[in-house]
Amino acid sequence: MFEHIDAYPGDPILTLNENFARDPREHKVNLSIGIYYDDEGRLPVMGAVREAEAQLLAEPAAKPYLPMAGMADYRDAVQSLVFGDDSPARAERRIATVQTLGGSGALKVGADFIRRYFPDAQVWVSDPTWDNHRFIFERAGFTVGTYPYYDEATGGLKFEAMLSAIRDLPAKSVVLLHACCHNPTGVDLSDAQWVKLIGAIKQRELLPFIDMAYQGFGAGIDADAFAIREMVRQNVPAFVANSFSKNFSLYGERCGALSVICESPDSAARVLGQLTSAVRANYSNPPTHGAKIVARVLATPSLRQSWEDELASMCRRIARMRGEIHARLRGNVPEPMLARYLDQRGMFTYTGLSAGQVDVLRERHGVYLIRSGRMCVAALNDRNVGAAAAAIGEVLSNGDLIGAEPRSLAASFDVSSKPGRRVGS
Repeated sequence: MFEHIDAYPGDPILTLNENFARDPREHKVNLSIGIYYDDEGRLPVMGAVREAEAQLLAEPAAKPYLPMAGMADYRDAVQSLVFGDDSPARAERRIATVQTLGGSGALKVGADFIRRYFPDAQVWVSDPTWDNHRFIFERAGFTVGTYPYYDEATGGLKFEAMLSAIRDLPAKSVVLLHACCHNPTGVDLSDAQWVKLIGAIKQRELLPFIDMAYQGFGAGIDADAFAIREMVRQNVPAFVANSFSKNFSLYGERCGALSVICESPDSAARVLGQLTSAVRANYSNPPTHGAKIVARVLATPSLRQSWEDELASMCRRIARMRGEIHARLRGNVPEPMLARYLDQRGMFTYTGLSAGQVDVLRERHGVYLIRSGRMCVAALNDRNVGAAAAAIGEVLSNGDLIGAEPRSLAASFDVSSKPGRRVGS
C-alpha cells in the first residue's frame, strides 16, 4: 500500500537542531534555530508570563473547546497589539481575526482561504525567505515565485529592484512580506520604503500577506508594526500573520493569529466566517492555555508593562551580542561584510558564509549555523561569543573548506544566485 511513499528528508533547521543535541562536544555552539536564549544560554520564562500563569493556575476552571475562531479576549488583544488601540479599521470593525496554531498555522489557514477564493493567484516571496513560506503555499496548491530582496554584495536591500518587480506582478497576485526582522537576512525596509512599496501594491491591486513573527525585536512594538498600520492608512486589504512564540517565549504553546484587513464590516464578517471554516477543516479549534496567558498579560496594565520592559531588555541584549561579535571579527572579515552584524536587526544575521564554510564550522569547530549562512544572534552570549567569533575568523582566514583547497578571503563569500522562479534582477 505504501511502497510509493518517498522518505521525508526532514526540515533542515529542525534536523540540524537534532544533530546538535547528539553532538557530544562540550563547547559546541548552536546558532541555527530561531530561538531567543538568555545570557546563561537558557530559554527564558518571562516574568509577566510566569505571573499570569500563576494567576490562571490559582483559578481552576473547566477546559471546554474554544470557538473555532478562538478565544474572544485573545483575539481582541491581538488586534490591539498588532493594529494599535486607535486603529480606524479596528474601530470600524473591518478586521477579521482568528486564533491560530502559531504563525505557521496562520500562514496555513490564510493559504487555504486564498486558494479557495483567489484560485488563479500566484504567490511571490522574497529572495531569500523562511523556507516554510514556500513549503506552506506550495502544499496549498500555489505556484510560488520570488522577487529581489537581499543584496549579497552589500548585505543590504535591493529596494529598487524589489519595487520594480512588485510593479510588474499581475493583479491579484499574493505578495508575502516580512513586517520586521526579516528571516533569514535581518534586513528590513525603512518606513519611507514601506510607504512607497505599499503605494505600488495598492496601485497594482495586489494582495499583501504580512508575516510578523518578531514584533518587538526590531525597533519596538509599535514601530515594528509600521507596515501593517500603513496598510490600514492607505486602505489596502491585507492578510497579517503574527506569533507570540518569540516575543512571549511561548514556543511550545503555539500562540498565533491571522487577521485580515477588509473594506467594510460586512466583508469582515464574511471573511471571518470563512476563516473559521478553514480552521475547522484543519484542526477544528485552537488550544486554550497559552492564549489565556497572552490575553491576561496584554489586558493587565502591570503585566503588560513588565512584558514590554523585559522584551526591550531582550532586544538590547541581542544588540549587545551584535556589537560583541562585530568587535571580535574585526580584522578577519572585510569591512563591508563586517558591517552587516550591526546594520541588520532582529534575531538573525546573514553572515555571508558559504555552505562549505558552514560545514567546516560545524564539523571542525562545533559551531552550528544553517547552510545559507544564517546566524541566530539571539543564541550568542558572553560565554560562547568568543568561541563562535574565533571559529568564524579561523575559517575565513584559512579559506577552510572540507575537501577543498584554501581560497582567498574575497572568494570565501558565497555570492551565487538562489534557485527558483524570480522576477526582476
